[in-house]
Amino acid sequence: MEIRRAGERFRTASGWLESWHSFSFGADYDPANVGFGLLVAHNDETVAPGTGFETHPHQDLEIVTWVLRGALAHRDSEGNSGLVYPGLAQRMSAGSGIQHSEWNDGGEPVHYVQMWVRPEAFDLPPSYEQAELDLTTGELIPVVSGLAKHASSTAIHLNQPQAGMSVARLMPAQAVELPAAPYLHLFVASGTAELEGAGELGTADAVRMSDSGGRLTAGPGGAEVLVWEMY
Repeated sequence: MEIRRAGERFRTASGWLESWHSFSFGADYDPANVGFGLLVAHNDETVAPGTGFETHPHQDLEIVTWVLRGALAHRDSEGNSGLVYPGLAQRMSAGSGIQHSEWNDGGEPVHYVQMWVRPEAFDLPPSYEQAELDLTTGELIPVVSGLAKHASSTAIHLNQPQAGMSVARLMPAQAVELPAAPYLHLFVASGTAELEGAGELGTADAVRMSDSGGRLTAGPGGAEVLVWEMY
């Protein structure tokens, strides 16, 4: 079990963008921190109003976006477009090649987490999917997954049968049991939580676990957590 605190991440910033990178990204290269399991990017980003990422290319990646505040407009070269907002998940399979833009058309900053996963195979047809989730149950909800155990319950299919992301939005003192996977990546997107064997976690703290799960209990203000389970 390895705890990675929010302030230990790589940070990049410009006039319109602030990004915190959990793994090596761009000019911030650490050969000992290029990913975890099948997860190769985990970017915590805030984009100013009226700005965003102009059209740019991707290839052979499963790209998952989860918005925490505001709304992000997506457009891509396959003709897909959509608005991603809190409670709605997005998956873009770059496959053999795709170009897309991500823009904040709103009047407030948009804060989101974008995660990149290695696909099952190269040169897949590019594709796009988004779905709205009911997170009122206080349970870990499979959001984007290729795992067989999530086949009938996940909202969005992931082109990687050995990985899946679940989300839990917890009320104060509410608890969930994390699965014991060979690779488990826990990210506290908001609030605080107590993890069995690790102690207190704050907003944007992460935990990397191997072959271990544990009980996670939300703090006094509740918590929203993103959990990647990988085999």
